[in-house]
Amino acid sequence: MATDNIFAGLKVVDLASFIAGPAAAVILSDFGADVIKVEPPTGDTWRIGYKVPPQPRSKDNYPWHLNNRNKRGLALDLKSPQAQEVLRRLVIWADVLIVNTPHPAREKLKLGYDDVAAWNPRLIYADVTGYGDSGPDAQLPGFDLTAYWARSGLLSLTRDAGAPPTFPVTGSGDHATAVSLYSAIVTALYRRERTGKGSYVTTSLLAAGVWASSVMAQAALADATFFPLHDRANPPNATLNVYRAADETWFLIVLTPDKWPALANGIGRPDLLTDARFADPAKQAANSGQLTAILDETFAAQPMAHWREIFEQSHLTFGVVQAPADVIKDPQLRANDIVVPLEGAGGNLNLTIGSPLQVHGVAKAPARRAPELGEHSEEILKQLGFNTGEIDTLRASSTVPKAPGRAA
Repeated sequence: MATDNIFAGLKVVDLASFIAGPAAAVILSDFGADVIKVEPPTGDTWRIGYKVPPQPRSKDNYPWHLNNRNKRGLALDLKSPQAQEVLRRLVIWADVLIVNTPHPAREKLKLGYDDVAAWNPRLIYADVTGYGDSGPDAQLPGFDLTAYWARSGLLSLTRDAGAPPTFPVTGSGDHATAVSLYSAIVTALYRRERTGKGSYVTTSLLAAGVWASSVMAQAALADATFFPLHDRANPPNATLNVYRAADETWFLIVLTPDKWPALANGIGRPDLLTDARFADPAKQAANSGQLTAILDETFAAQPMAHWREIFEQSHLTFGVVQAPADVIKDPQLRANDIVVPLEGAGGNLNLTIGSPLQVHGVAKAPARRAPELGEHSEEILKQLGFNTGEIDTLRASSTVPKAPGRAA
């Protein structure tokens, strides 16, 4: 594979916090970009995210390394008057600037697009918000749980009938939004190749959430009639449902109507094919509760290994419901670089999750640990042209605080 990655030489300043913006920068770094992670003197709050329930407990700061690997670290107090010159030089140096600072605070810090674009007309200014740039709620703070999941409609749909909305997986909306932001950045870079001009690109957790649920949102736009919330015992379609094997393993079958004979024959119930209740999709839907009960009894008689063999032989689409501890053992993850080695993080952090994009013939950059707070501040300032005396002044004013000991 090629060792000169696609974004080798691309310079990125990551001023964002938490997950969505920094994760977009991680994807760029995976393909060779030089990313500087800029944090306030107290550090990005995501540094302590792993200590906040209900995140899984660990002595290792697993989410920090996941979302900030392959970056260099600069600690900078943007509220300091002297920070403006550091920011100016960073913007001049950069190809891409990623921000998610709330707009009122951004204006005070002179960090808006109009503030910085004059310094570098070729800059790609990438912004991620909770609810978009316009509208009555543009200034509202938003996390993926609130903006991506709840506000988009996803959370109302991902539950069974009679059950309250559940608590989504932390970061799932953020990481989906990160791919959207990465896509916007790459689109702007392509535009710059053609025109020489920079761009202001943006996405939001709300936009990404509505896009994720867009089949249902589009149905609402078309004034379609919705089925009730999913009831496993009485689903709209018994061949798109969740079942449990004899060994307590839950699994889904997702079958098109043409696969019905293969299912009935495969599970040893060819009699169902001549049962008038299930003669066509409409009758199956009308009698879905009865068909579900039959399939429940059948599937409960054998372990998952048996049904896996049957489904695979019959070319039936299914999915086993796996817990994270099972997922990481799945051989498909290693075979497709979904799990990759992580260098230098220490503790139990020997592996990490790769970004979900592959370019055949191009090897991604090896995953290296995330930076300590301000770990590379002096190196970066020198690269930006500050001399030793100027760096000492920035240190003395705490504009660029001295790097502490190794952070978690």
